Amino acid sequence: MKKLMIIGLVLFSFVNGFGQVQPAAKPAATKYPELEKMTPGMTEVWEPEIKIIQPGVASSDAPSDAIILFDGSDINKEWTGVDGKPTIWTVKDGAMISTRGSGYIKSKRAFSDFQLHIEWKTPSEVSGTSQGRGNSGVFLQELYEVQVLDSYDNRTYRNGQAGAMYKQYPPLVNTCRKPGEWQTYDIIYTAPTFGTDSLVYKTPPRVTVLQNGVLIQNNVSLRGPTQYIGVPEYTIKKHGPLSLMLQDHGNPVAYRNIWIREL
Repeated sequence: MKKLMIIGLVLFSFVNGFGQVQPAAKPAATKYPELEKMTPGMTEVWEPEIKIIQPGVASSDAPSDAIILFDGSDINKEWTGVDGKPTIWTVKDGAMISTRGSGYIKSKRAFSDFQLHIEWKTPSEVSGTSQGRGNSGVFLQELYEVQVLDSYDNRTYRNGQAGAMYKQYPPLVNTCRKPGEWQTYDIIYTAPTFGTDSLVYKTPPRVTVLQNGVLIQNNVSLRGPTQYIGVPEYTIKKHGPLSLMLQDHGNPVAYRNIWIREL
């Protein structure tokens, strides 16, 4: 009995602090007291409203705010030879085709940041190997090449196959279709900016590429303009908006359904 009384006194003292009721702990002061007065509406942005555009019926169709650079008919409406003369690329079955000696062509319009959709096809009759098979290229701002090549069962250097940022970044995967089948590039491009030094990027050009709906370049940062021989950093020159350019590499590569959205 004596032991029970002692235990009861100990418990009473522990709970009541020897007869005194312990006050509840105060909540810690919030670091941002002004947030306690906020309502959901304070973080809702209503104006200006988001611009409405009409998407294409299919993912390859141009949306309503796109500039159509080739619709299968008049190539000289939006394109010219690099010398400023009318292009001598041929137009057949809704596609424009480079032929040996026809030269590079470029868009009459100049662009900075953009989303580009372009479809291309290498010859169904296979001829040549490595870089000599269905070779062409899409040059962003005339300087930065996304390689076009028949890379279906065709070994070549990694940073020179289809979808490569030529000699800088190989594609993440090879997703090429068979020769003679149409393929697509969807390209997101952010133009470079320059400071006072015209030979150094303030921010470099950045490129994302999807080929046939598959991500093959993931927001890569370019080191400089495309070079066949040499290091890109040594050839940087300050520039503003420039044209798109398509390469004649001696192979009959076809292009169609070309549209662009300025960003």
